[in-house]
Amino acid sequence: MEKLAIAGGEPVREQPVSYGKQFLDDEDIEAVVKTLKSDYLTGGPEINALEEKLCQVTGAKYAVAVANGTAALHLAAMAAGFGEGDEVIVSSMTFAASANCILYCGAKPVFADIRPDTYNIDPASVRRLVTPRTKGIIAVDFTGQSVEHDEIRKICGEHHLLLIEDAAHAIGTKYKGRPVGSIADMTCFSFHPVKTVTGGEGGAVTTDNEQLYRKLKRLRAHGITRKQEEMVHPTDARWYNEQVELGYNYRMTDFQAALVSSQLNKLSLFSERRKEIAGQYDKAFADMPEIIVQKQIPESDTTRHLYILRLNLSRLTCDRRQFFDALWAENIHAQVHYLPVYRHSYYEKLGYQAGLCPNAEAYYEEVMSIPLYYSLTNEDVDDVIRAVKKIVNHYRRPSQK
Repeated sequence: MEKLAIAGGEPVREQPVSYGKQFLDDEDIEAVVKTLKSDYLTGGPEINALEEKLCQVTGAKYAVAVANGTAALHLAAMAAGFGEGDEVIVSSMTFAASANCILYCGAKPVFADIRPDTYNIDPASVRRLVTPRTKGIIAVDFTGQSVEHDEIRKICGEHHLLLIEDAAHAIGTKYKGRPVGSIADMTCFSFHPVKTVTGGEGGAVTTDNEQLYRKLKRLRAHGITRKQEEMVHPTDARWYNEQVELGYNYRMTDFQAALVSSQLNKLSLFSERRKEIAGQYDKAFADMPEIIVQKQIPESDTTRHLYILRLNLSRLTCDRRQFFDALWAENIHAQVHYLPVYRHSYYEKLGYQAGLCPNAEAYYEEVMSIPLYYSLTNEDVDDVIRAVKKIVNHYRRPSQK
């Protein structure tokens, strides 16, 4: 048996490999440089060009580019009209922003549990949580896999709820052949560097609803409009603009928009490579009872953002922390996604308690995300697999060796 690096053995590789990483080529750099040399750094033509491209990619009628994914969620929650006294159901297994945007509006997040096999929001849990105060659902496409839209849409229809899809992980994913971004009432994207396409930062909201679209555009720019039909005191003066509601400065720069547009040209390449890598991992771990592979629903053609390594701790002599540290010592830099949102100390201060979502809490104790990104080579993937198997072999329970 190979000696673990954490115990003084040789690591499987000399150079660390991270769980996520952006890929930029000369076309991306040229797009940014061209914009930097243009007359517009913000509020220019690249924003409109990106929004049109996002509509082409997602099939949505409208897109609004914003500063980041959190801004997208905040504006979507505002446009939805969430406010004091409202409840909004949200997945417990997500980044905090998915729930924070509800708090920003003065409404109450209500955390739904996840399915233990897909790790996505459980429609049965959602249904149990609906009350007369429920105004909407924020459903997260966790790891890039689409949520179960048919079931969630049914719940929304029965109770007249608005659906916001947090697709920060899921650009390029399709549900029953329809691109994510054209299904929910509003869909929010993120272009952070570890996502499939990046603008450094940046985000977007897509929708088919013209009224929501116009509201999102106003809220992105301080609640100010230049459209006479939206003004209280309309005038055709060229210089006049009017603040008609309270908004924010959530605009994206033109050079960020140029980068995202260039990246979107490679979306199919990025998507296919991520699928290939996920398939290699699935095959490598399929016959290892110590590893649980995430279930994929057949309706979702998934562009995978994260690959979740879930440990079957009943078959191992270590806990998640020991396995995680051993993996890092092998120069495989894993990460954990995520602590259930309501377990953060801030949410504890708001009165949320452990035990709300048993499936999410059990999941959290057993998982880590291993490297998955476009430029990961097959040799890199082999090193990750070798490291996982090396650690499993070391910690496998004696009766099962």
